[in-house]
Amino acid sequence: MDITNKKRCNWSKNNTLYIKYHDKEWGVPVYEDAKIFEYLLLETFQAGLNWITILRKREKFRTAFDNFNYQKIANYSDEKLATLKLDVGIIRNTLKIKAAKTNAIAFMKVQKEFGTFSKYLWNFVDGKPIQNNLSNVREMPSNTTLSDKISKDLKKRQFKFVGSTVVYAYMQAIGMVNDHTIDCFRHKEIYAV
Repeated sequence: MDITNKKRCNWSKNNTLYIKYHDKEWGVPVYEDAKIFEYLLLETFQAGLNWITILRKREKFRTAFDNFNYQKIANYSDEKLATLKLDVGIIRNTLKIKAAKTNAIAFMKVQKEFGTFSKYLWNFVDGKPIQNNLSNVREMPSNTTLSDKISKDLKKRQFKFVGSTVVYAYMQAIGMVNDHTIDCFRHKEIYAV
């Protein structure tokens, strides 16, 4: 079947970047800490913005933040953070840039405590994605009791820009929850993972 003829979640229509992200990444369970951190960094920068803005700048973020290497980011100097503030390729929000470093440090503390960040995070869902059966995107929540719980725990661990709505979008991105609508071709594919 041609890519344009596939039935997809409504939010991904009419934008090739969204379609590619929807078809290849969104909702696919991610267990590798490096990739989990990449999504965490991107989702925290997305707070208050459209996801398409982040997707368009993703490669600029990758370059600016040393390929999302949390060990390097945790050791960024004040000079490096100031340089990032001048980078027109990324979101130049001072608080979010500082949060990238803060979150990298907190991320490594969680790794030390749990062995991996993945183990910590996926433990909230017993290691298995939540499989929702949404008829349309209007049924999709912006946050849940579980995202509230994870958000609260992350904040307790000193993470920044991790409100419940950001956390729920993060859960969707890394496949902790399958929110593809039931008429979307990816719903069954993700369900089978």
